[in-house]
Amino acid sequence: MQYKKIPARFIYFFGAFGGILFGYDIGVMTGALPFLQNDWNLHGDAAAIGWITSSVMLGAIFGGALSGQVADRIGRRKTILIAAVIFVVGSILSGVVPHDGTVYLVIVRTGLGLAVGAASALVPAYMSEMAPARLRGRLSGLNQTMIVSGMLLSYIVDFLLKDLPDPWPWRMMLAMAAVPALVLFIGVLRLPESPRFLVRTGHLDHARHVLTLIRPADSVESELQQITETAAQEEKANARTSWATVFSGKYRYLVIAGVGVAAFQQFQGANAIFYYIPLIVEEASGAAASNALMWPIIQGVILVLGSLLFMAIADRFNRRTLLTVGGAVMGISFLLPAVINWINPATNPMLIVVFLSIYVAFYSFTWAPLTWVLVGEIFPLSIRGRASGLASSFNWIGSFLVGLLFPIMTAAMPQQAVFAIFGVICLLGVVFIRTRVPETRGRSLEEIERTETRQLSVAGQAASTVSTPSSHTKES
Repeated sequence: MQYKKIPARFIYFFGAFGGILFGYDIGVMTGALPFLQNDWNLHGDAAAIGWITSSVMLGAIFGGALSGQVADRIGRRKTILIAAVIFVVGSILSGVVPHDGTVYLVIVRTGLGLAVGAASALVPAYMSEMAPARLRGRLSGLNQTMIVSGMLLSYIVDFLLKDLPDPWPWRMMLAMAAVPALVLFIGVLRLPESPRFLVRTGHLDHARHVLTLIRPADSVESELQQITETAAQEEKANARTSWATVFSGKYRYLVIAGVGVAAFQQFQGANAIFYYIPLIVEEASGAAASNALMWPIIQGVILVLGSLLFMAIADRFNRRTLLTVGGAVMGISFLLPAVINWINPATNPMLIVVFLSIYVAFYSFTWAPLTWVLVGEIFPLSIRGRASGLASSFNWIGSFLVGLLFPIMTAAMPQQAVFAIFGVICLLGVVFIRTRVPETRGRSLEEIERTETRQLSVAGQAASTVSTPSSHTKES
């Protein structure tokens, strides 16, 4: 297939749009849920609310895990196009679900989650392979901004559709998620396959042709050679790597650190706010959740501003410093409302929403973006593929469980108590950062691996030294 010369801006735009698509679907249920709840009379059914909300994340667990294998077989571009089609169909089916069709909606949204997981994993990877080297860092830095911008866009769309006659608001909100997926499909349809995939599958001439479309002529051969050498190195690394290697003593420390950070990011409860903020405001104020759709927009604006702040300060502070400060403030923001309510039960319950906004502000420029920066930096080449996939799976599992269990927990105990539990988890995350996670800022992957291996070796020698005198004592 012949393609026209592709402007870098075009690639850059759709690299950003993949994040918008991902963020849009994360946020769209926030505004739709109050109307769906009223239409289907789900106010007393916490389990149904949890399953409807979290089913996308359940599908994303498998979509993210399977997408890499599918993409290695048929290509990144084709897999993204398939995911976009599933996304369009799933969004439309979500909007036309039969009345009281809870099981139907859960099944449809689980299928939609397959596309969400695939898109979240593949679109940034494909675009980073396609974009010129000078744009890759910008793509990586903008990914979080685009995700939260997609969330904000969904909140605004939800707000604009809220005055439609029943039952159209929630149906249109869910169906409108097909629009960004359709835009992504049309855009990627114009793009060729990734040169890196073509090299890995032995299509060097095709890869060279694609590079001539997206690179200056004098850099094509040198980049092709670099891609070929890197692919050969990764193939050797993958051939020597198994799951036993990932969990071996040499790498176990780094795997625990990376996977632990990814898991803590979700179990700290951020998605409980993003998915359920109208219901949280309803519980606190007594006003109908369908009238509280300005609050998601406020949270979305905070997220976007926080992501921009992160881009400005990311390389000025250590990763562990930002995660420690963020986690500590987040934990305190969750715990203080419970403490204040315990001291003075007459306190205005809307105080919790103020503290949640403080939580979102610090989460937006610390744990939200830094989790994936750290995961990208901490794993050595030999285990990077498997370990990164494992971290992503734990992150999706945490997102699914928080989305499922939050309404069930709030039905069984006061909101302040639920958020206090998340606050304790935030503080445990800080302890984890300080004790288990190495600093990665300004250090190459090889330096991180050498340092941690050396520390493990020193620890092993110390243990051996301690045991030696005891054995001599026994003999004497």
